[in-house]
Amino acid sequence: MNQAEGTQGIVLSRVYDAPRELVYKMWTDPEHFGKWWGPKGFTLKVAKMDVRPGGMFLGSQHSPQGHVMWGKFVYQEVAAPDKLVFLQSFSDEDGNTVRAPFDPNWPLEILNILTFAEENGKTVLTMQGGPVNASEQELAAFNGMAPMVQQGLGGTFDQLADHLAGQK
Repeated sequence: MNQAEGTQGIVLSRVYDAPRELVYKMWTDPEHFGKWWGPKGFTLKVAKMDVRPGGMFLGSQHSPQGHVMWGKFVYQEVAAPDKLVFLQSFSDEDGNTVRAPFDPNWPLEILNILTFAEENGKTVLTMQGGPVNASEQELAAFNGMAPMVQQGLGGTFDQLADHLAGQK
């Protein structure tokens, strides 16, 4: 399950003024995850969150206009509080992988690797993600949208910072 050849993927790093155990918990506790994950203005309803290798997160994102998109993570590696690795896909409400509603050439699976490093009481969170088992058309779709995806993830990481600030 290697990242497809020829794609750099997306790398995003952020420093949070919080211990890494707490930042890690924000990614693995459904009570917290549902309050910050996703695009600004969207709400997330967590249907399932089983954070273990082979376990699954399943949730629905609701846009301000009432559109609903389901998505899932299938956890590959769980090493608290250092690392999380998961395959991310669009899905139906039963967790079956489906094509992205916005582009029929969007890759079916994105491998995300998150590392949590503690530095002077703060946490450096690094997320690297890219398509796996992708066709040339899927790679082109991913690479074409990578700047927008990176910007969207930046906004999501801002929401995580705001949520963490409320935990002190």
